Amino acid sequence: MDIYKAVIRPFLFTLVKADPEWLHQQAIGSFNLLSKTSYHQYARWLNSLLQKSLCLYDTRLEQNLFGLNFPNPLGLAAGFDKDGVGANFWSSFGFGFAELGTVTYHAQPGNPPPRLFRLTLDQAALNRMGFNNAGAAAMTTRLTMLSQEKSRSIPLGINLGKSKITPLETAAADYLESFRLLKNLGDYFVVNVSSPNTPGLRSLQDAAMLSQILEVLQTENIAQKPLFVKIAPDLEWEAIADIIDLAKTYKLAGIIATNTTISREGLKTQIIEKTGKTPQEEAGGISGAPLRQRSTEVIRFIYQKTQGQIPIIGVGGIFTAEDAWEKITAGASLIQVYTGWIYEGPMMVRRTLAGLLTKLEENGLNSISEAVGIGNR
Repeated sequence: MDIYKAVIRPFLFTLVKADPEWLHQQAIGSFNLLSKTSYHQYARWLNSLLQKSLCLYDTRLEQNLFGLNFPNPLGLAAGFDKDGVGANFWSSFGFGFAELGTVTYHAQPGNPPPRLFRLTLDQAALNRMGFNNAGAAAMTTRLTMLSQEKSRSIPLGINLGKSKITPLETAAADYLESFRLLKNLGDYFVVNVSSPNTPGLRSLQDAAMLSQILEVLQTENIAQKPLFVKIAPDLEWEAIADIIDLAKTYKLAGIIATNTTISREGLKTQIIEKTGKTPQEEAGGISGAPLRQRSTEVIRFIYQKTQGQIPIIGVGGIFTAEDAWEKITAGASLIQVYTGWIYEGPMMVRRTLAGLLTKLEENGLNSISEAVGIGNR
């Protein structure tokens, strides 16, 4: 029996109706405590327990992509660990990689609460967090300290966003300052121009604006760290095609598809209890199950448009091995979860990986890399 799904989730979500942001803060606080006691016997014991319970190792799930070794294709999406507090612990939850952030050059509190809501009828979340984080300098200090305590067992990406106080006209310089501080601490980097919760940010997906950002970052990127751009699911096909062209021009490692959606189409939730308003009246992006189909469509479009030549990290609506397989066979080399992990619980990663191994066997494949894009052939 899955204790999380049978007991813990109903208790937190339905009985006591715990505030989702408060729960998130408690989880991050626990990681912060563990990071400060990483040499203590309790922390070592807990790490060992987590690894035995939640991790699944199989060479068929391993991949080497853009110069990095991924023990499995399932990673933690940006947004959960905004300040890199749990950087040394995500591998113990079974993840094959983790993406930290979104981090901005200037520390910022984000949007006023309430700003995170569960839409349980839709297996979704609505958030308008607004890139709340302690800033790039603070993350630099933390990751430097953590790297001295423990060597990495999985790749860590860093998701970069624009500071709210920075005008759109000088956005490139803002991203550059964050990258300069963190460039030696991340294994790959992501340009986030697709969050709906920072005013005007999505306009940076325009080819002319985005090219300025990519130009300055790649000029600074002497070590040739893998660089990605994360796009919105609400873009028209023509706009996505323009970003694909930019990815080729600036030799990006790949594209992350997709961020949250501003669409409210098909939602079952009528009223958000905390505010008394409909989801249509609330600002913010929707993640989780409602995003599943559209994000897969975008992945498939990018894969077909590039003939599989540009790696894709697929994210949006992954709850099960079936969902993960759909993304991979559509063209995603790697996949990420966040909302699905919150709903399904810590055992989700192991269950999903075991399910992917079953899929490989059913399809007569020897490795997960052989499954990438086979739905397009």
